[in-house]
This record gives sequence, C-alpha cells and structure tokens, in this order.
Amino acid sequence: MYYVKKTMEVSASHSLSLNYESKCQAPHGHNWRITVYCKSRQLDVNGMVADFTEIKRRIRGVLDHRNLNEVLPFNPTAENIARWCCEQVEQCYRVEVQESLGNVAVYEDDDFDETH
Repeated sequence: MYYVKKTMEVSASHSLSLNYESKCQAPHGHNWRITVYCKSRQLDVNGMVADFTEIKRRIRGVLDHRNLNEVLPFNPTAENIARWCCEQVEQCYRVEVQESLGNVAVYEDDDFDETH
C-alpha cells in the first residue's frame, strides 16, 4: 500500500447555523490547516497515488479566501468541511481540519475501497 499526505493552509470565513447561542453564529474567519491522506495499492501511470497539485486545486482552490457559507452547500462546521474535502479526492480516506490551535475535526471514510 502506498500513502501520501498533503497539508495546506486555507484562509476563509464562515458562520455557523446552530440550535444554541454561540459567538460562532456571527461571521468570522480562520486560517484553517487541512491535511488530506490518500492511499492506493497501485501507483498511477505517473508513479503517483495522487498529484499534490491536484489535491491543492480541488480543495484550496475552492475554499481559500472565500466565505464558506457561499461555496459549500451545508453548515460549514469543521466536521462537515473534513467530509467534503475527503469527497473531492478519489484516493482520499482521511482528512484532518484544524480550525484553530487545539480544535481539530477528523473524517475517515469507513467505506473507502482499498482496491484503488
């Protein structure tokens, strides 16, 4: 099995829709640190699991310097963002989204097909 990990920083704002009072309901921003984990049993024709530049384009290219409420079709919690990031890269099985120091959400695709 081959593994790759791509970490990128995304500067973006959001506001959360919550069923309780929170300062996070107001628009605010973060310098998110997103780490994407990919794996494959076989390398592609280029000798890669996944192209780092393509991972960056599919995630940072969509989210960076944006209001996440305007570009994502769901409540942009760190947990939901982690799942969305995982869905953007075929070989991805795990994503960590660090919203701020000490606050990290992790999504793992339990249904990931390891025959890639």
